[in-house]
Amino acid sequence: MATTTAPPRAGAPVGAPPVAAPPARPRRRRQLAPLWLISPAGVVILAVTVAPIVFLVFTSFTDYDQRSLFTGAYDSVGLGQYQALLADAEFWRSLLRTVLFTAAMVGGSVVIGMGVSHLLTRLSVGMRYTVTVVLIFAWAMPNVASSIVWKWMFQPGYGVVNWLLTQVGVFGDMTNVDWGNDAGLAYTSIWMLIVWQAVPFIALTLYAAETQIPLEYKEAARLDGASELRVYRQVTLVFLRPTLLLVTILSVIWDFNVFNQIWLVSAGGPDGATSTLGVFTYVTAFVGFDIGRGSAISVVTTALLALLTAFYIRNLVRSGEDL
Repeated sequence: MATTTAPPRAGAPVGAPPVAAPPARPRRRRQLAPLWLISPAGVVILAVTVAPIVFLVFTSFTDYDQRSLFTGAYDSVGLGQYQALLADAEFWRSLLRTVLFTAAMVGGSVVIGMGVSHLLTRLSVGMRYTVTVVLIFAWAMPNVASSIVWKWMFQPGYGVVNWLLTQVGVFGDMTNVDWGNDAGLAYTSIWMLIVWQAVPFIALTLYAAETQIPLEYKEAARLDGASELRVYRQVTLVFLRPTLLLVTILSVIWDFNVFNQIWLVSAGGPDGATSTLGVFTYVTAFVGFDIGRGSAISVVTTALLALLTAFYIRNLVRSGEDL
């Protein structure tokens, strides 16, 4: 076997014996090192994410119910759960409510977040820090705690919002109005709550992106006689397009799955008027204990969100190519 030798060192005496090269580390060991480093995180992901998803998909093809929880007995029904789900009129009503309510929540949070983001660029340093801290506090509030407090604020008899509206006098005596027992008022209350929670993330994300826009483009547009609205529309929004697409798709995914706020404020009422897919899934799986049907609803919801995510990735790649 031939021995690998290193070239003579600079300054070494002529005729000195060559120095043997150090043995190379096994290449296979170097390739496996990153896998060993990420293996703890990989085990956690498999345990808390992949395994539940696999069990969810498996359960959607069975008649898993309350009996199965105690006895472990269940039967395979194939696509029966999906066929029954697609024939269920309540599922389609819940899907329609979810789509319309998601559009209202995403539209409101993105528009208001854009306004707050642009406002941050116009404030002084002290006011900007103050508004940023307030936004972070609002965003960091757990949605369960904020939903309960929100419901207290709209309670009939002693709710502070009802008292304020009564003092204003525009809507008459609102003291004993129960927002959760009226479909329109319930949607309005939940919409304000979710938008209030979503605006901080959107505003701070867009503000970070807006501060990276070169000022030369805005100055050139102003020198050409463009108004501030036209500068914002033709310069700022062009640079913000990838970030806007990002926060919009993330908002769609989050708002499509909203459950805590709706359940804690109105419990899907009155008479199922605010029962979106999240509430419909919970009631089917954990109130009616039809776990197989609830799993099928979750799989369909995940498939819809996967289509939205694919649309986002496709448009994000196109945006990067255009820029």
